[in-house]
Amino acid sequence: MKLLAFDTSNQPLSVALLEYNKPVAELSLTIKKNHSISLMPTIDFLLSQAGWQPADLNRIVVAQGPGSYTGLRVAVATAKTLAYSLGIDLVGLSSLQALCSIEASGLIVPLIDARRQNVYAGFYEDGKLISPEGHASLVEVLEFAKSYPQVTFVGEAEKFRSEIETYLPQAKIQETLPSATFLGRLGASLPAQDVHAFVPNYLKRVEAEENWLKSHRGEETNDYIKRV
Repeated sequence: MKLLAFDTSNQPLSVALLEYNKPVAELSLTIKKNHSISLMPTIDFLLSQAGWQPADLNRIVVAQGPGSYTGLRVAVATAKTLAYSLGIDLVGLSSLQALCSIEASGLIVPLIDARRQNVYAGFYEDGKLISPEGHASLVEVLEFAKSYPQVTFVGEAEKFRSEIETYLPQAKIQETLPSATFLGRLGASLPAQDVHAFVPNYLKRVEAEENWLKSHRGEETNDYIKRV
């Protein structure tokens, strides 16, 4: 099986090609770029280097969220278009899980900065999610992690080093970047998803939606999107 995996959920861009779970090519960029401009040329470049045609692909694996609203829309729109036009499988995985590529004992907590001392966070042990991923204050995440004797914070954890060391001085901090190869391996054997129903997993309402809801408290909200 030939597989294309990519993650544009945040500033880093990671794209990889795998064949039968073995990496064929991977390219990652950590500079601030417009993913809507750079994603498809990167995919084309890797396919060319591997000597593959788009029709050779059997599956698309994409980081579905959480993360940057724009980045997630780019990723999901590209993945859906490719999967639909090529008639191949589509699998979406957590952007937080894609940050857990290290080997560590105990609890692994991937973090993505959600601004204003809030984060997107997940809680993984032995590769399994033990508590639902969500959008929360950093303090809430640290309080949850306190009960575990071994904790490793990954992802954008370096941004919160001082707070983590204050609450959990024994915790390890290891900043990690998304790896499309790791993402592809995670999604290689999972069931394919419905391309038409596939949407980003934001884990948080967009700011315009939250502001509207605050100013229309007590009103019927079933049709608020139309009214916005």
